[in-house]
Order: sequence, then C-alpha cells, then structure tokens
Amino acid sequence: MASKSFDMIVIGAGPGGYVAAIRGAQNGLNVAIVEREHMGGICLNWGCIPTKALLRSSEVFHLMHRAKEFGLKADGVSYDLDAVVKRSRGVAKQLNGGVGHLLKKNKVTAFMGEATLPAKGMVSVKTDKGTEELTAKNIVLATGARARELPGLEADSDLVWTYKHALLPPRMPKKLLVIGSGAIGIEFASFYNTLGADTTVVEVMDRVLPVEDAEISGLAKKAFTKQGMKIMEKAMVKQLDRAKGKVTAHIEVGGKVEKQEFDTVISAVGIVGNVEGLGLEGLGVKVDRTHVVTDEFCRTGVDGLYAIGDIAGAPWLAHKASHEGVMVADLVAGKHAHPVKPESIAGCTYCHPQVASVGLSEAKAKEAGYDVKVGRFPFIGNGKAIALGEPEGLVKTVFDKKTGELLGAHMIGAEVTELIQGYVVGRQLETTEEDLMNTVFPHPTLSEMMHESVLDAYGKVIHI
Repeated sequence: MASKSFDMIVIGAGPGGYVAAIRGAQNGLNVAIVEREHMGGICLNWGCIPTKALLRSSEVFHLMHRAKEFGLKADGVSYDLDAVVKRSRGVAKQLNGGVGHLLKKNKVTAFMGEATLPAKGMVSVKTDKGTEELTAKNIVLATGARARELPGLEADSDLVWTYKHALLPPRMPKKLLVIGSGAIGIEFASFYNTLGADTTVVEVMDRVLPVEDAEISGLAKKAFTKQGMKIMEKAMVKQLDRAKGKVTAHIEVGGKVEKQEFDTVISAVGIVGNVEGLGLEGLGVKVDRTHVVTDEFCRTGVDGLYAIGDIAGAPWLAHKASHEGVMVADLVAGKHAHPVKPESIAGCTYCHPQVASVGLSEAKAKEAGYDVKVGRFPFIGNGKAIALGEPEGLVKTVFDKKTGELLGAHMIGAEVTELIQGYVVGRQLETTEEDLMNTVFPHPTLSEMMHESVLDAYGKVIHI
C-alpha cells in the first residue's frame, strides 16, 4: 500500500493529542491523528469528565439530605446507581462525539487503529481494514498512561477494581477499601462514601493527598473522617485474599499487620506510561520508569519525535497535556513557543470538600530557601460561604518575603477548583502581593477570601 504523507502525525487522541492535532491544523499543517480506542482518550471517556459527572450526582444527593437547613423539604431521598452511571456515560459520549467533530472541522485526518513506529518518520497503523503506512517529518507521541497494578493487588473487575470498573460498578459497595489517596483514590472514596459505602482509605505516605500542602491535607483528613471515612496513613496493603463475595486485606500499619474484610477494593496507586509496543527502543528513545524522557520543549532527542502529556511524566494532568500539545504544534510550525512550567500548573481534586493548589507548598518553599510570609483566611469569615451553607474551608497563600512574589496558593472548601485560577493567572502575570492587595474583588463572592488571605500574609486582614 502506498504511504500517505503528512506534516505531523499525532499518536493518541486524548487531551494532549487531539489538541496538538487541532492547533497543528490551525497553523496550516497537514495533520493526521491515530487513536486505538476512544476520541478524547482516558480523560474524557474514563477519567476527568465522567468522574465529575458522578461526583456531581453525589454532591446533589448530599445536599438533598441537608434540605432542612435551607428551609426545604425532601423526604425519602434515595438514588438509583444505574441511572447515576448512565448520566455519567452520557456526558462522556456527548464530549467524545464533540472531539470527532472538532477534528473533522479542522480537516485533521483521523485513523482508528494501533500505531507502531517502524522507522524514523514512519507510522504504521493497524486498522480493521488492514495496515496503513503513514510518513511525516514530525511525530507526536500522546499515548497517555494506565493504572499501575501492584503484584497481588491486581484488579479482577469483580472484587478488586481500577478506576474503569469504579466508573461502571457492577454493584454498590457496602464495605469499600480504597488503596491510594491521590486525586483518583480520594475522588472515588468521596463518591462511594457519600452514597453510603463504609469506606476505608489506605495511604502509604504520612498523609492523605500527599502532594498537597500539609495543612490542607490535615483539614481534608478531618473533613473525610467527619463524613465517616476511615483514613489509615503510613499504611500499606501487603496482600489481598479473595473469596466468594469478600476480600481480606492484610494492612501493615505501625509495624503490625492487621486483617480487615471488605466486599470491594479500588486500587488507585498511580499510573504507568503507555510506552510498550510502539517500537521506541528501535528508534533510540530514552524511557525512564515507563515515561519518555524529554526536554522542556517535549523533544525526545530523536529528530522530529516529540512526547506530550502523561507519557512524558508528571504532573499527570489533562491541562498540562493540552498546553504541551499546543506548544509542540507551534514549534513544528516554526512559531515561537513557551515551555510549560510544571510549577505554574494547578492541581484540582473534586472530593467533598474540594481541594486545589498551584505552586509551592509552605514546606517546599522553605526547603527551596525562601523566607516566606504565609496568609490564611477561613471560609467561616466569608459571607457568601455562610449563605451557601459551606462554612468549612481555608484559603492559604505563600509569598516570598523579600520580593512579594506569590510562591504558592492552597485551598480546601466549596468551589475552590474554580477559584484557584485567579492565583494561576496572578502567577502567570508575575504578580506581587501589592497588585493582589490593590485588586478589587466583587462582593459577596467566595473569591474575596483570596484577597483576605493575601492581606493576612501582610498583617492587613479585615474580616478575622
């Protein structure tokens, strides 16, 4: 079969790949994209989007139980798990179709199939109809990642689930064990716990949400415990004994192993890059612990070959992948491109309460040698938070004492995943404490707490 030639070929149509393809086409390049499974990738079909749809259902359910507080009446409140899941799948399906439409609109040629790189500048795609040979000077790897499986703790889709099983549950867990308290683990723990599962979370590090600021982790643990979750820190699941309808977990904590029985286990112990079967070894691509090694411009060191998103390493976030996709598409088109700075990327966790952060934690800032000024403002001091019935939470800001640079911002509470962007923009514009203090925040809004937290760092707080 004659080979088809393109300016740029993207492998993987997740939030990194499809965005790279669209921007490439906008830049006047002739672009092809190869996807083996779903347009929109894991994020859209099995990750960020459907989990948010599930969590929204559990949030509404939680609020329905609080109706009385708001002067409302709702009796006999219950849920239909199948209908909750069906809504979540519908949301994913709608967006999946949207990605296909965007690619078509931008004249990107899409191939559904499995890609390999037989030689430099070549992509072979195994489709239902046979094999397509494609060539391009520039190839972008955006193959993403999958759930890490630990020996003995592998998923079986019945008793032990990965995130995929947890999104399409065969039943409602009664007694649930979640292994890992990063964003994925804690979001599922939050969802199932709110719907009534007796939930235990095991975390190997010394605190839940270990990448967050320690103070925020502490507040999160307090909130989760109040909701009835059991949180086990500095603990490790050593083995799972599976029997009919139950799993006995051997959990090592404080040097002792204790056994606990569960009917469902969700494993959320990190991810591994999809680097196998592509032919990367033959091209001389450097892979370190399942991730392709790149420079700040996502170049692999092999001429014309780039890697973006989860396959290129942390932070494993969709918005990082998308921005890297745009950067690479601009580079390929000969435009000026800015590297994506990991410390400027916000992390958002949609548990209840929500958690969001950008930049350095207080401890990391001190470790880096900064003399810091720290400000805090609690939700209880904010009129809008009280009116919403969400008086629990905190906004925390970390500044460089010498220059007034905003080093980091950390939040827990209602809607903080939306609020964090204010600080992200501030950091992008290299704002100082003075700029933030002189900014007028609208009233009554939750965003006023962001202003007050800055004021607090400099001893000028008004409302506490």
